[in-house]
Amino acid sequence: MDLGIAGKRAAVAAASSGLGLGCAKALADEGVRVAICSRDRERVENAAATIGGSVVPLVADVSTPEGASRFVEAAIEALGGVDILVPNAGGPPPGNFASTPIDAYPRALDLNLMSVVAMCSSAVPAMQERGWGRVVAITSLSVRQPLPNLILSNTARAGATAFLKTLAREVAADGVTVNSVQPGLHDTPRVQQTGMAASGRPMGSADDFGQVVAFLCSEQARFTTGVQLHVDGGDYAGLQ
Repeated sequence: MDLGIAGKRAAVAAASSGLGLGCAKALADEGVRVAICSRDRERVENAAATIGGSVVPLVADVSTPEGASRFVEAAIEALGGVDILVPNAGGPPPGNFASTPIDAYPRALDLNLMSVVAMCSSAVPAMQERGWGRVVAITSLSVRQPLPNLILSNTARAGATAFLKTLAREVAADGVTVNSVQPGLHDTPRVQQTGMAASGRPMGSADDFGQVVAFLCSEQARFTTGVQLHVDGGDYAGLQ
């Protein structure tokens, strides 16, 4: 299927590995010009080389609102604009209510909430002016089903989801769609490092996840907005 996005320009955050890299690959395969970022120059350049095509590697730290804005601004400068934005960042440290100090929350909110707000603030107004844009944020299944020992991630990503849903309604008439994709367990370096791969839960691939994100960026998905789509192999246990 031709997704109708060849020639578009995308900024995919935190895409030197894992789900971000899977998204960047899927978009590049559709003929999208992609800018990706990582805090490490060697890692992001190696990732760009694995994707091939006209992928632009950028060094940026999206764990703060300022760094997130700078990444989008650099992508706009490199590509001449951004039509597709994929906000993404790593997760905060694990912990529960008893073990997590209150001063850990602001950094987690910067990482998984305010970085999303900052990237959208830098990219969406120009999308509105052009009458076309796609925002597909990578969040977590924990938004629907809070995960044990991840209180910081559960809290921050729920806030990001509320922001994205609100934004979707505000910009829908301008031809801009705003969705989020909630991964369950996928075979990524982070999952391997945490040992969750041995949990026995179904595990997807980053490349398959990227294909879902690419579809939400497509012309066919022009009327799909404000959606929180869980991509989890049936792991979510709720009915809604």
